[in-house]
Amino acid sequence: MSSKTLAAFFLVASFWSVSSFAALDRVGDFALLDNRGEFHQLSRYLHRDALAIMSYSKDCSTMEASVAEFQSLRSQFEAQGVEFLLIDSLGLNRSNLNSLDMDLPVLEDGGQLISESLGIVQAGDVLVLNPQRLNLFYRGQLSSELGSTLSQILEDGVSDTVEFDSASPVDSSCAIEYAAKELHEISPPDYATDVAPIIVKTCTECHRQGGVGPFALDSYIMLLGWSPMIREVMLNKRMPPTQVDPYIGHSESARYLDPIDIQTVVHWIDNGAPRGDGEIDPLEALEIAEAQPWLFGEPDYIVTGPENSIAATGVMDYIYDDVDLPFSEDKWLRAVQYRAGDASVLHHLMTFVTAPEEDFWGEERSEDSVNRRFVEGYAPGKENAVEFESGTGVLIPQGHKLSMQFHYVTNGQATVDATELGLYFSDQQNLREMRVQAVSSRFLLPANEPNHEMFAEHFFENEVVLTGVRARMNYRGKKMKFAVKYADGTTSDIFSVPAYNYGWQPHYLFEEGMRLPEGSTVQVIGAFDNSISNPSNPDPDKIVEFGLNSWEEMFSGYFSFYNPAVNE
Repeated sequence: MSSKTLAAFFLVASFWSVSSFAALDRVGDFALLDNRGEFHQLSRYLHRDALAIMSYSKDCSTMEASVAEFQSLRSQFEAQGVEFLLIDSLGLNRSNLNSLDMDLPVLEDGGQLISESLGIVQAGDVLVLNPQRLNLFYRGQLSSELGSTLSQILEDGVSDTVEFDSASPVDSSCAIEYAAKELHEISPPDYATDVAPIIVKTCTECHRQGGVGPFALDSYIMLLGWSPMIREVMLNKRMPPTQVDPYIGHSESARYLDPIDIQTVVHWIDNGAPRGDGEIDPLEALEIAEAQPWLFGEPDYIVTGPENSIAATGVMDYIYDDVDLPFSEDKWLRAVQYRAGDASVLHHLMTFVTAPEEDFWGEERSEDSVNRRFVEGYAPGKENAVEFESGTGVLIPQGHKLSMQFHYVTNGQATVDATELGLYFSDQQNLREMRVQAVSSRFLLPANEPNHEMFAEHFFENEVVLTGVRARMNYRGKKMKFAVKYADGTTSDIFSVPAYNYGWQPHYLFEEGMRLPEGSTVQVIGAFDNSISNPSNPDPDKIVEFGLNSWEEMFSGYFSFYNPAVNE
């Protein structure tokens, strides 16, 4: 073989090598809730061979037939490793979707951003996605080609994205219009008046100098530089953190972000993130106090936590500390406030009132349902000050102490944290005691199980008023929902965390207390993901036992409440 022939051979071989690697069209990772409140993320379907999504519109004249055909494919391929979902590309609300009584889950694309980014043109468009590589196996209408592609994926794989365009004209009733996208292409959102206020409201509590966020969004230039990542984490719902179901209950601790706000930021980025004509940069002008003041005035007593040394890098396990109190009588707390020693590393902190012989976990070590005294928790990026409802308080019996659990994150710089907890006492008489009911379950978690369902419950004999909830699992936690079953057998959902994240465990305080009549049973419903699809999973091949350590697993829902009849 001559040198020219050999060179040509290697050139052709190189071309085919690169082409085969890059032949499948790329897609970005994304996440959406469905009409049942379940969380779906493309990259969390690694335990499946493919994810098939069809665009849905109730106004499309051929929709009924398309859904029937899509369901037929589902019955054929779902058991073989293909997941089937619909996506609401029109952005209807959940009540409208649920009124359709669909058998298939329907992804709620409120701002149309996912449909838009996937290039959906009309209802009935189908995309078959590869969760392993975040690319596209198939795009087009329902056809025999789709069935053949699914079979090929399961047999020996697909190396080129299959594009199928129907020869028949597009039915106007099935067309998907993106009015906001078109408007923003003509006139992009303004940085100073449209985009920066959303960033201030949503992001700068953590993403500031000295905050727990890994970078500061303190100017247009910083926002521009991080804009590709901001777009990514908004579309896959990594940020804002503490993703909850907005249709079930409400708590300011949840950091809700309206789909229209997400749409505004993403469209601004997609259109080049223009600076605009405003002379003042709202992010540069934002003033953030270096030290948070005591919001209720000087505390009656300040608890100073231990000086915990935080390494520059690595993953730190929980730190526990008991704080003895000098009180010679019972004390009632009307309010509390945390002030972090170093807010850039303190990720969360929980504090219980414990008896002299108890540790942080108390009877939770051995009991499935435990009634405890919970002071409050610390979460990054918010005012960690809570004033309890008038006429209620947390009791610290004489001789009891505080037991604290610290969780830190490293940020590249070694530091020391000494967090303060301000206690405000009440002199009111006949207070109703704030308590927390820890409701849990013992279990053995099997290996390579993407949806190991869990359930626990507690029966309240007396009437109670619920004031908040908190979900507690470890790395393999997937979701947790809180519900109540009334004495007449009816049930109602209270709050839902469909995308549990071990790194975020806020106490979700309700805007208003929820009164439960006597004979009510509170329920904790959830699941673990001990599979390769869970990005936090240390080892999906491991069978995991129940335990309170971070390398074990626990399933505990906490219900904050008080008994309205006590001392009345």
